[in-house]
Amino acid sequence: MGAYSYLLALALILLFTKIFGLMTAHVHLPQVVGALLAGILLGPSGIGILEQSDFLTKTAEIGVIMLMFIAGIDTDINELKHTGPAACLIATLGVFVPILGCGGVYYLFFADGFNYTSVIKSAFVGIVFAATSVSITVETLNEMGKLKTRVGTTLLSAAIIDDIIGIVVLSVLSAMGDRTVNPGIVVLKILGFFVFTGVVGFVVYKIFKKISVDHGNSRRVAVWALAFCFIMSYCAERFFGVADITGAYFAGVILCNVTNSRRYVAKKVTAASYLVFSPVFFASIGLKTDLSGITANIIVFALVLAVMAVITKIVGCGLGAKVCKMSSHESLAVGVGMVARGEVALMVAQKGIDSGNIDPKVFPAIVLCVVVAALITPILLKLVISHEKPSDGENGAPQKEPRTAAAKI
Repeated sequence: MGAYSYLLALALILLFTKIFGLMTAHVHLPQVVGALLAGILLGPSGIGILEQSDFLTKTAEIGVIMLMFIAGIDTDINELKHTGPAACLIATLGVFVPILGCGGVYYLFFADGFNYTSVIKSAFVGIVFAATSVSITVETLNEMGKLKTRVGTTLLSAAIIDDIIGIVVLSVLSAMGDRTVNPGIVVLKILGFFVFTGVVGFVVYKIFKKISVDHGNSRRVAVWALAFCFIMSYCAERFFGVADITGAYFAGVILCNVTNSRRYVAKKVTAASYLVFSPVFFASIGLKTDLSGITANIIVFALVLAVMAVITKIVGCGLGAKVCKMSSHESLAVGVGMVARGEVALMVAQKGIDSGNIDPKVFPAIVLCVVVAALITPILLKLVISHEKPSDGENGAPQKEPRTAAAKI
């Protein structure tokens, strides 16, 4: 009977993540929050009927790779060109200010003096809060009829760019996390990865361009695309010491301009991902969140970290928007809109746990901060937008759908 327990575990995860996801969606919260709560309930901090296993670990890893591939394939290059300079500055400040702020909070609470290990661990906690989950912001702006405004289009572009910057920084930190590795070799390997991605990307893009013309929305195109994603993930880890999710993300970026089959591939991969693999990933984070070891120090750390996670995004992104000559209200709205964290933050946190660069004892605090950021963003954004004067950008850009990577569980 025990040999087949993984089937029961999978069934329970799928059922509970869907039920809790629907419950959180009903109160206008991201379904990711529901999936996390389902994992916590099923795990050691809840009723304790499930525990982490090799099957769930590997299934969750496939889930996170597919999520990042979908995020890459949903990257809108035209959107980046349209609001490029402003979005780049906003995204850059929106990445590095949270790294310094949130990483600094970890350093103050847990660092054992100023040394290499403490700096790397602090930076890893910081990079968790660098990426934005724009799906929450998009949904809020869409409900208020503000998605077509200058704020809406800038937010979409900045969120895409800060994902890219965050992934690159994550790759550097992951490689430097091993003190036995020469930093010069790390940099060379990362540069080699991008050269490899450029060369392979050019060839694969041409091949898929030809395939999409000949076969259109044939099922085999989606299969080949997903196979390419897994190959890039393998090569990133095996040959360049770069995180597998980085390879998956850039595999998606390579295919994002194959217009004939892009939507079809994204639709098929999203269906497969959110049917099985992604729920297991989000639930597994809940399973690993052991609340029994929480101390008063961890609670205080979580509260300070949550405040810093909100402030650093507002300050960093808002300052970038102000420098780009957006109004004070628009700058504040951009900053608030970039506060939300979600699936990418959880992926990075998981990578940090796996690599030993994030202490398991602070993991519950990180998950709590991600949830708080997701909950507070719609509230703050509605308050800011409701007091904002109409701008000339209201009708300037086409309305965009939320990125597929934030699809419903």
